[in-house]
Amino acid sequence: MKEKATRKREGFEGQRLIVLPRKIQNEFLVDDPITRQIYITDIGYYPKAQFHYVERPQGISQHIIIYCINGHGWVEINKTKIEVAPSQFIAIPANTPHRYGSATDDPWTIYWIHFKGQTAGYIVDLILKGAKNYKPTLAYNANRIKLFEEIYTNLEKGYSADTLRYVNMTFSHFLSSLLYEDKFNNLEAAQENHVVALTIDLMQKRIGDVISLNEFASFANLSVSHFSVLFRSKTGYSPIEYFNHLKIQKACQYLTFTKMSIKEMAIMLGVEDQYYFSRMFSKLMDIPPTEYRKRNMVNA
Repeated sequence: MKEKATRKREGFEGQRLIVLPRKIQNEFLVDDPITRQIYITDIGYYPKAQFHYVERPQGISQHIIIYCINGHGWVEINKTKIEVAPSQFIAIPANTPHRYGSATDDPWTIYWIHFKGQTAGYIVDLILKGAKNYKPTLAYNANRIKLFEEIYTNLEKGYSADTLRYVNMTFSHFLSSLLYEDKFNNLEAAQENHVVALTIDLMQKRIGDVISLNEFASFANLSVSHFSVLFRSKTGYSPIEYFNHLKIQKACQYLTFTKMSIKEMAIMLGVEDQYYFSRMFSKLMDIPPTEYRKRNMVNA
């Protein structure tokens, strides 16, 4: 009895929840040529949902997606109990008896969506075909969470026709990220590569400037820590170290093709102290700049 007294369907600190009005569903979502294919009826986020528990002996008319990002929980579908861990999601078909709850000692943090539509059942079947025990495992992907936030934020603004079409088309993309995770993650990798490539392009264009790590991160629209980790993972070097490599690369060109003094080229490359510049050059090229010039000077 004590366990049942602590159970609750909702009411968690930091929770978010939107239930679309039945009137909106009946008068727009089920009739509109776009949304009637697949549309959201309820959406929510429950952080550290201690004592979370739901039981539906007959199921409900909507399909359900529960995406766990932290903690643990369990789901019972057709009397089969499934343990749920971080980076796993559950797909529960409509009209299927089920119950689920959060682990007592390590409560789950979940994103969840209820949905219906003409193609909804088919999509759930596709998900379950690739799942083991209703429970596919996903790599954590920040872009997938961004899709959820995009849906939720727009629904908070109301239920105009444009908003409803937009969020449900975005939801289709969210579902595709669950169905075709490898392709979705490759998109994220392409975006990350693009950010690094743009940053390197900036370095080359501003080779003579002094640019801080904060400026690079701001240009990439990322936090300093995230940008630093991302840049190193793609190049093998920190952003500042890589920028200095490009400066030395340019210095090699000056030494080979011009008669510019060491001091002049140091200033041209944004390094005020020519002796510091010489040490930086020697460390990377394993030879002082003056010696490099003697070996490689091209007479015009």
